[in-house]
Amino acid sequence: MKPAGDYVLDSFAVLAYLGDEPGADNVRAVIEHGRSQAGHIFMSTVNLGECLYIIERERGLESAHGAIAAMDQLPVEIVAADREETFAAAHIKAHYRVSFADAFAIALAQDKKAAVVTGDPEFTQVESLVPIHWLKR
Repeated sequence: MKPAGDYVLDSFAVLAYLGDEPGADNVRAVIEHGRSQAGHIFMSTVNLGECLYIIERERGLESAHGAIAAMDQLPVEIVAADREETFAAAHIKAHYRVSFADAFAIALAQDKKAAVVTGDPEFTQVESLVPIHWLKR
């Protein structure tokens, strides 16, 4: 699928990209879409934090620092989870069986009118709320 429009990356997408796992090519295409300025790419600080704790837990603090450096080179706008975004995520979490971090990605996608890039099957239940750009299914 050729990327079009704006996107929100969740931790699944970023971890696939950084680890060159299945779906990484699809994430690369989205990143190139952002580099060409054809669309914007966003990520919540909550989802970035989720990536970092997973990387640190699995590969150590040095690898987490490397991930931060890699993310800083990408055309991704990291969006702080402010009060309004937190309330929106809490509302989503109250009504859908998704992780709280995933609720932040969904809330950000709603706010930015963007599609969530993910391969996480939890997102099947929120396809009526936001468009999903599936990495694999």
